[in-house]
Amino acid sequence: MRMVVRAILPEVLEAARHYPAVVITGPRRAGKTYLLRHAFPKARYVLLEDPDLQARARSDPRGFLDEFQPPVLFDEIQNVPELFDYVRTRIDRVPRKMGQWLFTGSQEAPLMRGVSESMTGRAAILQLLPFSMAETDRVSLILGGNPEVLAHPKGRALWFASYIQTYLERDVRSLLNIRDLATFRRFLALLASRHGQILNKTDLAAPLGVSVPTVGEWLQVLEVTGQVILVPPYFQNFGKRLIKSPKVYIGDSGMACHLLGIASPAELERSPFLGPLFEGFVASEILKSQINRGRTKELYHFRDQQGLEVDFLFPYNGGLWMVECKASRTVQPAMARPMASLRQAMGSGAPSRLSVVHRASSSQPPTHVLAPGIDALTVDEFVQELVRRKKKSQ
Repeated sequence: MRMVVRAILPEVLEAARHYPAVVITGPRRAGKTYLLRHAFPKARYVLLEDPDLQARARSDPRGFLDEFQPPVLFDEIQNVPELFDYVRTRIDRVPRKMGQWLFTGSQEAPLMRGVSESMTGRAAILQLLPFSMAETDRVSLILGGNPEVLAHPKGRALWFASYIQTYLERDVRSLLNIRDLATFRRFLALLASRHGQILNKTDLAAPLGVSVPTVGEWLQVLEVTGQVILVPPYFQNFGKRLIKSPKVYIGDSGMACHLLGIASPAELERSPFLGPLFEGFVASEILKSQINRGRTKELYHFRDQQGLEVDFLFPYNGGLWMVECKASRTVQPAMARPMASLRQAMGSGAPSRLSVVHRASSSQPPTHVLAPGIDALTVDEFVQELVRRKKKSQ
C-alpha cells in the first residue's frame, strides 16, 4: 500500500510550532507512530514497550531523559506516564523551544491524567483515528479504515482476531481487573449485535450475568480506547419528550463486520445489519473529519418518545447539519420526512442543512434533491463536502 498522507498532518505540524510538546492519542494500530516519524524524521525514536526500558525510566527518570537530545519521540508513553513530570521541568527551562517532545499513547484515560496533571499549557493533544474515505479510497464498509487491513485485505479476519486478543491482553487488563476475559469477548460480540441501537446497559448485562455498573465500566474503557462510539442525544427545549440515552456503535466498521461474522461483500449485502453498519460508518466519517481539523467531537442523534428519529446532527457553518443515513442505493422523497418533521418542530433553531446520505449506484444517475431544502448525497459526495468544509475553515 502506497504511503498515504494523513489529513491531520497540518494540525500536527502547526501544533509543533506553538507547543513544546505534542501528544497523539488514539486506538492501537491507527498509525500514530508512523505519522510522527514521517512528520519529524530527525527526532530520536524511543519505544517504551520493552520492560527493561520501562524499568530504567521509572528508577532513574532524570538519567533516562539525559540519554536523549531533543527532539525525541516517545512511543507508547502510557507505559511510563511518570516521565511527563520530568519532561515538564525540562520544558520550563527553555519554554520557547517548540516541538521538542513528541509522544504517542493508546490508552487515553491514564495518558490524559498524566498530561492534565503535568503538561497543562505545554502540550498540544491530538487524536488519530484509522483512515477516512477522504484519505484513501481503500476505506470501505467491510474493511473499515485500519491501515494494516487496507494494506492486506485478504488477511482481515486474522488481523481482527489478533487485534482483539492484543487489545484484551494489553489495554483491558491494564485498565480493568477483568478475571474472565471470555465473558468480555462475549460482551464485544453482544455489543456488535446492538450496533446502531439506543444503549441499554441492562439489556447487555443480563445475558452475560454481570452487573449494570460492570457494563458501564467496560463501555467506558471501550470508548476511551477508541473502540466504540457513543453518540449522545441532541437536546433542545421545543416541547417534545426525548429519548435521553446515547446510541452505540463499534468504532471501525471492519471490526464490527468481523464481530458479526460478516466475511465478504456478498454476506454484507444480505445481512440485516447492513443499515446499522452503514449508519455507523457515516458516524465515523463525521467524527474523523472533526478530529482531523483538531476539533472536539460533536455528534448527536435525535429520537422522541413518539417515534420521530433522525440519525445525526452536528455543527456546520455556525449552524447544524442534519443527516439521515440510508444503505439503499435508491433514494426516495419519503426518506426525507423525519428530517422535515423535525425541522418544522425546531422552528427558528432548525439546522441550516439537511441531507440524506446513501450508497452510490453504478447504473442510476444520482438524485440530488429530495424535498425543499433537503438534498441527497452519496457517501463519497458527503465525505467530499466535509473535506471542502475543512478547507474553507483553514
